[in-house]
Amino acid sequence: MYKAGTVFLCAMMTVIFLGVLNASGQTGEELCIPTGSITLEPPDGVEQKRASVDFPHSVHFSYTCQECHHTWNGNDDVKGCATSGCHSETATPKDEKTGKPIAGDRIKYYKNAFHQACIGCHKEIKEKNKEIELSKKDVDAPLTKTGPTGCVKCHPKED
Repeated sequence: MYKAGTVFLCAMMTVIFLGVLNASGQTGEELCIPTGSITLEPPDGVEQKRASVDFPHSVHFSYTCQECHHTWNGNDDVKGCATSGCHSETATPKDEKTGKPIAGDRIKYYKNAFHQACIGCHKEIKEKNKEIELSKKDVDAPLTKTGPTGCVKCHPKED
C-alpha cells in the first residue's frame, strides 16, 4: 500500500510538472530570470554623476514582471528601459522656447522613469503601512518591507 501511494504521488507530480512546462509555452528555450542583484547604470553616452544602483531583483519577485517591464509580452526577451524606446531619452525633454521640462514627456527620460517606478512604489508601501499602523487593527502578517526613497540609499557615495 505504501509503495503504491509513493508511485502514484510521483506519477502525479510528473504529470503536473510536465503540464506546467507545456502551459508556459516554453519550446526548448528557457526564460532566464536574473536572480540576486542587478547593477543599474545610465545608458551609453550619459555621464554618470552618482554611483550605480545595486537593484535587488530577487527581492521583487512577489510582483508581476509587467509591473516594471510594462511592455513585455511574456515571451520575448526583456529589454532595458533605456533601450526599448519607452524611456530612452537621455535628458529631460524641454520646451525649446521656455527651456522648461515638458510635463507629458518627463517619463520618457530614463531617470524619471526609474525614479517614478522605484521611489513611487516604495512611497506607496510606506503610506499603506502607515495607514495599517494608524488603524490599530490586529495584523497577522508583518508589514510589507519598503525600499529606499532617498538618493544615497540607492546611490551610495563612492570611496
